[in-house]
Amino acid sequence: MARRAVFPFTAIVGQERMKRALILNAVSPRIGGVLIRGERGTAKSTASRALAALLPDIETVADCRFGCDPNRTSQWCDECRVRHADGMLEITARRTPFVDLPVSATEDRVVGTLDIEKAIQKGEKHFESGVLAAANRGLLYVDEVNLLDDHVVDLLLDSAAMGVNVVEREGISFTHPAKFILVGTMNPEEGDLRPQLLDRFAFSVQISGLTNAHQRVSIMERRLSFEVNPDAFREEWEDHEKQLADQICEAREIVNKVKYSRRDLHSIAGLTSAMNVDGHRADLVILRGAQAHAAFQGRSQITDEDIVLAAELALPHRIKGRPFQDTAISAADLEERLEDVQSEMGMGDPTDDPMDDSVEQDNVKKKH
Repeated sequence: MARRAVFPFTAIVGQERMKRALILNAVSPRIGGVLIRGERGTAKSTASRALAALLPDIETVADCRFGCDPNRTSQWCDECRVRHADGMLEITARRTPFVDLPVSATEDRVVGTLDIEKAIQKGEKHFESGVLAAANRGLLYVDEVNLLDDHVVDLLLDSAAMGVNVVEREGISFTHPAKFILVGTMNPEEGDLRPQLLDRFAFSVQISGLTNAHQRVSIMERRLSFEVNPDAFREEWEDHEKQLADQICEAREIVNKVKYSRRDLHSIAGLTSAMNVDGHRADLVILRGAQAHAAFQGRSQITDEDIVLAAELALPHRIKGRPFQDTAISAADLEERLEDVQSEMGMGDPTDDPMDDSVEQDNVKKKH
């Protein structure tokens, strides 16, 4: 079957905040996904598909339907563990998967099912894989996520956070990795998500149609050119696409080594506290987002600018009492707030006390 022609990510006009949210999740999938809210025809699905096309091919265990990473044996599925016990497994490469979840998806369709009858009659563990299996190490796109059953959304968010899918039934269980970039989109005119679910999306972006006439003309021209000759249009943007793809790959290599200072942690905590944000998820999301942005810029330590740009994506849906109601936060507003927080706390040199991610993880473990 012929592959669907994908509109180039770098050819999308405007919507810079949405593109930044997607890129940062591509650099560091552990950020936790993004929710994009906006009316129809604002390039939500186009951008998501285009991002997946930018991601590099991945190494997988040959003949593994879950695409297990051969270099991470501790995260293999049950089938690969059994096969590995019988000998070495072959390695192959495949494209980063893009999986589109239908609104009508049921729990079994998402997580997969165990055949209890076969287990009882033949003593065989037979697992029928679901959407989470297909999306492993790729991008899972959920359009109209607000129309999905809340329980199904919970399952998606749980798997995105834990990176694993465990299916248990009648004392039988099956486990496989389920690491993916979760992108949810929705039209706010069709209803909203519960606040508890909103908070579990790491980033959120509110977008609308562009009002600048020149930009709207560019959208028409590019879209028409793409429809007339997709191959020629993609070739025209190939250099831009390769440059961005390379930048994402390079950022992925260093993102977990990006350092931050204790001053940065106090800045983030002071900012979220000043904005009355409940819980601590936002603090960690901002830190991860700041690391990803620094890595994308080729830097080894985060700055106040990284914190501000990450907070711009992490806070709109977490402002207490008014999710998405007049919650647009500009980078300039956040920068001013951050300066106020730092001034009140008497913070000094931003390069003092550098810490790396392993130090932060150790501190978190000690607290818990």
